[in-house]
Amino acid sequence: MASGSSAGREPYDEEAASRRPLELGVRDSASDHRSGNIVPRYQVGSNKADTSKKNLEGWHKKQSGADDIRKSKSGYFTAFGVDLSPDNMAVAIVYFVQGVLGLARLAVSFYLKDDLHLDPAETAVISGFSSLPWLIKPIYGFISDSIPLFGYRRRSYLILSGFLGAFSWSLMATAVDSKYGAAFSILLGSLSVAFSDVVVDSMVVERARGESQSTSGSLQSLCWGSSAFGGIVSAYFSGSLVDTYGVRFVFGVTAFLPLMTSAVAVLVNEHRLTPGEHAMSVSGSGFIESSTQHIKQLWTSVKQPNIFLPTLFIFLWQATPHSESAMFFFITNKLGFTPEFLGRVKLVTSIASLLGVGIYNYFLKAVHLRKIFFVTTIIGSALGMTQVLLVTGLNRQFGISDEWFSIGDSLIITVLGQAAFMPVLVLAAKLCPPGMEATLFATLMSVSNAGSVTGGLVGAGLTKLLGVTRESFGNLPLLIIICNLSSLLPLPLLGLLPDEEDSDNEETKHS
Repeated sequence: MASGSSAGREPYDEEAASRRPLELGVRDSASDHRSGNIVPRYQVGSNKADTSKKNLEGWHKKQSGADDIRKSKSGYFTAFGVDLSPDNMAVAIVYFVQGVLGLARLAVSFYLKDDLHLDPAETAVISGFSSLPWLIKPIYGFISDSIPLFGYRRRSYLILSGFLGAFSWSLMATAVDSKYGAAFSILLGSLSVAFSDVVVDSMVVERARGESQSTSGSLQSLCWGSSAFGGIVSAYFSGSLVDTYGVRFVFGVTAFLPLMTSAVAVLVNEHRLTPGEHAMSVSGSGFIESSTQHIKQLWTSVKQPNIFLPTLFIFLWQATPHSESAMFFFITNKLGFTPEFLGRVKLVTSIASLLGVGIYNYFLKAVHLRKIFFVTTIIGSALGMTQVLLVTGLNRQFGISDEWFSIGDSLIITVLGQAAFMPVLVLAAKLCPPGMEATLFATLMSVSNAGSVTGGLVGAGLTKLLGVTRESFGNLPLLIIICNLSSLLPLPLLGLLPDEEDSDNEETKHS
């Protein structure tokens, strides 16, 4: 359920969600996020002719970003206004896997709480530690862009990422029996998702460059819609399987899911480098020259005000503390919510996440970023305060049970958080210059994810400082209030985001 701060801001969801760290959560979920978690995903070609672009924008206006599936003139079916070519199908399936990996999220939470007997602050620290792979995504982008593996820059790394994810969850299912082992295995799983996220993000950015905000929004909607659909598929069973078979069984089932990422790598339309091209890419002067060029391009791009200032805002927006771990302990230890019920709540939030993507795609993708952030942050802070009612039991005085209150609260805040997360990804994708899509987008997402991790660690510190433990929740209302009020702190810095004129100029520049 929602946690006393902005929703949808995890790296791995996102995660996620959202994130996500943004993966710009999030996720990046890039990815990063991705809310995070994460880049635009679509099949729209990067035609830069002015006439073609105007026609494309007009087509999108007529279609209103339709999210139903239909045949396009190219012969492919479309979703969210994006052609479902093999390339785009691969991207969508990788994001689907990121969503369906949520099958183990509840199992991990209950394993840390009940099997390892950790306190809320400790679980928050482990969660932050497991997010570290999302903070160094530029390294994966650099590797993917500069060092082909077996002649491929994308396919081979998707295959390896899938195998690594399967290995990490196999360890959780069989060998892990300490908090250190759990942290290491979860870290490996997070690395698997983060690396595959960078690879597909680079593919999405290549398609998004030079396109309108509306078109980029459609691509992002396809990606996050796929992730949300994966979350829906796994949501209910994530709780019932823990109740019926236990956490180890869930970890074992989860170990098979990353192999889907390895399988869909064959759909990626990528030219295999010849031995000569491969040698120039990975050795000698070719590799050194490529490395130097990437570093110079990265530094040149990041230090530009139109990239640095929006990224700074996103970091601060993500870095406000949240109380997710403390709330999980409260609803399970104090209110007695079962894994099966929490699975139902997760199902509701997964549907809500997809609804948030739809709301953005239909109504918000043409709205300016400053307006979206301002409105959603204020509303999100106000709605987050309703958790105080749940913690103090006031909801029951209004005749609302704890279960229904939790479902309603999570539904509304998740929709709001996802709608607020989407434009960040669009902005990040449009800022990336040609030739280093994976590296720069991963850098932007890593900064966002660093903010999310910082918020989690600050929240863990506040939890410890206020004396909130697995059995003591007296100061939990104060923790929730502090976290929600702190989410308003970045609002005076909204001026760091580009105004509408700047956005138009940037779009023209990349065209």
